[in-house]
Amino acid sequence: MIQRIQTIYLILTFIVTGVLVFFIPLWTLSNGKAFYFMQDQVYTILLGLSTMLTIISIISYKKRQNQFVMGRLNIILNLILLGLFVYRSLNLSGETVTVSEKGIGMFLPIVAIVLLVLANKAIKKDEDLVKSVDRLR
Repeated sequence: MIQRIQTIYLILTFIVTGVLVFFIPLWTLSNGKAFYFMQDQVYTILLGLSTMLTIISIISYKKRQNQFVMGRLNIILNLILLGLFVYRSLNLSGETVTVSEKGIGMFLPIVAIVLLVLANKAIKKDEDLVKSVDRLR
């Protein structure tokens, strides 16, 4: 399980969506307080679903097709999350009193998407390899 490269990519995705979001704020409010994802219920639900899909995908390493589908769903989920972050940052620009500085936490879904695409590419490569071996039998 761990020797496969897609598992490494999925573990890194889990770290990005499940661990780093607790330590990296999304943005800083005008009063100087950091805004984390836990302060908004929609962000909490979407990041929780993304983390759960990643964990289920890591556990189901024997079912490559299901792993591939879960990776795609996770990419869609992270794109929705990224869209919400962009909407929020454009809606609440730096001139308003609520948001004064955008944080690096807004780019975490982009990192997760890149890692998920790499994992899906490796899963597809494994699936093609298994199909070619089955063809030879």
